[in-house]
Amino acid sequence: MQRKPARGAPHLERGAADVVSELLWDDLRIFLGCAAHGSLRRAADTLGVSASTIARALDRLEKTVGYRLFVRYQEGLKLTDDARLMLEEVRAMERASFSIARRSSVGQDPLKGIVRVSITEGLGTYWVLPQLLPFAQAHRFLTVDLRCTMDSTDVARLEADISIQFNKPTNPDLYAVRLGHLHTFPFASQEYARQFGVPRSLEEARQHRFIQQVSPLLPDGAYERSLQVESLEGMIALRTNTSSAVLYAIERDAGIGWLPSYALVFGGRFVPVEIGIVQSLEIWMTYHPDIRKAERYMVVIELLRKLFDPRRFPCFREEFIHPLDLVPMMADVTETHGGRGFLAADPAGQSSETLTPAGAPRDRKSLQESPTKGLGQQHAP
Repeated sequence: MQRKPARGAPHLERGAADVVSELLWDDLRIFLGCAAHGSLRRAADTLGVSASTIARALDRLEKTVGYRLFVRYQEGLKLTDDARLMLEEVRAMERASFSIARRSSVGQDPLKGIVRVSITEGLGTYWVLPQLLPFAQAHRFLTVDLRCTMDSTDVARLEADISIQFNKPTNPDLYAVRLGHLHTFPFASQEYARQFGVPRSLEEARQHRFIQQVSPLLPDGAYERSLQVESLEGMIALRTNTSSAVLYAIERDAGIGWLPSYALVFGGRFVPVEIGIVQSLEIWMTYHPDIRKAERYMVVIELLRKLFDPRRFPCFREEFIHPLDLVPMMADVTETHGGRGFLAADPAGQSSETLTPAGAPRDRKSLQESPTKGLGQQHAP
């Protein structure tokens, strides 16, 4: 009877060359996914394959290496001691494969090809995209693949070439550049202000309705802490995971929500809500140093640097500037970054000449003196 290979030492039975010849990279990739997520189902969702495919790959890999890789519990997968040692070696193989892929990519024609940029949905759609259009016209053979997502993107694993994100990368193999700061501020539509008034304190705010954005980037309980309440029950009109949906709901008078401090610069018909809450996040750009050798990556990196330059766009400075104060400071930005062209930009079908109707606050002083001057008030629904 054929003897089973010794645990942890399959090369003694078949030889290292035999093991290497039987290894499949797809199986190793699935092993990495399972180790990262601790679950067959989550690994399958991330890798875009079925759970049965994951299970078959793990069985095949265990037979090849000669030892168990995971102990399966009801709550998920746990690496065995042998698999934990193997994990670092497979990660090194993965890094080497990524390095080969990057060098191959760098060797292409200077301004031809695809540059994949991962960015949060709101910044990508409303800030970067308008400036990508003239860039695309000027670089006919260069395609920017703009991937707007609220999930984290791993540049080291080639999920994108360049990432714009709110958390500082910790991988020492990557370049990380702080571009600026994003400040968000609560806003209501002018029609909401007419009907229900604008709260001027946290106590008054608790009687209003809010639009809540949920995201992996926002910690649990962020809204409760900001509004200083134990529960949001009765306060949330709508919960959504996209910035565009938040904008749409605010414009449609559904409630108060947080938008970038530059929202008024875009011509938005909003009233800033002064309740002492400002959220600020650092904006980081990260990429692998290898891509600096290719001109097509560097022209995109330079474009992104310019788009978030705090000297050019004061909204990205470290210090918070009130939304009403930003309007005169960034008057020339409206034409290049304005909301025209988006379906949500003109909810009432009004012309651009009616962006600031009579009675709405036009500067910070008038807002502080009477945030709803000339606007009727009811209780929030």
